[in-house]
Amino acid sequence: MNKTVAIQGAEGSNHHKVARDFYGSEIHLKECMSFDVLVDSLLDGSADLGVMALENTIAGSIIPNYALIDKYNLHIIGEEYLHIHHHLMGLKGQEIKDVKEIWSHPMALLQCKEFFKKHPHIKLVEDVDTAEVAKRISKENLIGIGAIAPKIAAEIFNLKVIEDEIQTIKDNATRFVIVQTQEPNIGIEEINKASLKFELNHKRGSLAAILNVLSDCKMNLTKIQSIPVIETPWKYSFFVDVTFDNYKNFEKAKAIIAIMAEEFKVLGTYKNGRE
Repeated sequence: MNKTVAIQGAEGSNHHKVARDFYGSEIHLKECMSFDVLVDSLLDGSADLGVMALENTIAGSIIPNYALIDKYNLHIIGEEYLHIHHHLMGLKGQEIKDVKEIWSHPMALLQCKEFFKKHPHIKLVEDVDTAEVAKRISKENLIGIGAIAPKIAAEIFNLKVIEDEIQTIKDNATRFVIVQTQEPNIGIEEINKASLKFELNHKRGSLAAILNVLSDCKMNLTKIQSIPVIETPWKYSFFVDVTFDNYKNFEKAKAIIAIMAEEFKVLGTYKNGRE
């Protein structure tokens, strides 16, 4: 039986591409216009898995998504680092001179700013989702309207890629994670990365002590992110990603940190997506 995968955004988006990369093209796709709706679909059982963007090399960490994973006790079971490519697309038979308006998400418009400076005749219109615009152009036969979206959208909606790679910064990547409500049954031989969350008291050196434990247990710290604890002003939760070669070293580090830290939990153990 094919799994139902919830994504933020529409068919043809980067979230959709990650879902296909992990689970193939035969998945049942559940489109969600927000990450809150995506999490709701996992909690009510209408989706088995979710794809969530967690950080971008330009925009940084997507803090609300860390909070959602933590609050609803979701389990991270995998990750993918996806290079972000922006392509201008529209109905077939059109060239750049025929495009009068481009409708897209504000972030996509911002990331293609230098391209639009060369084409001042094009009006930029903010919209909710990049791939959803591509779908609308195809469905409603919108002449003179362009979308910025991944190439997967042009394939799905039978559009023409009018201009390739229009993003200003060419080396732009986003880290996506796969989440579910149940703890996964993954063989430890496949696991070499973990996401952890803990809180610390205000005692001097408490964070340094935790980092020393990770180092002593041969953990490679790849990410550390602090988020305010809403109920307690000036107190922070720390979200940490570590990679390791030996699962026993991770178990040792986990046991020590559980004693040292407050509110400690493992958000996920999975295979490193950068290998």
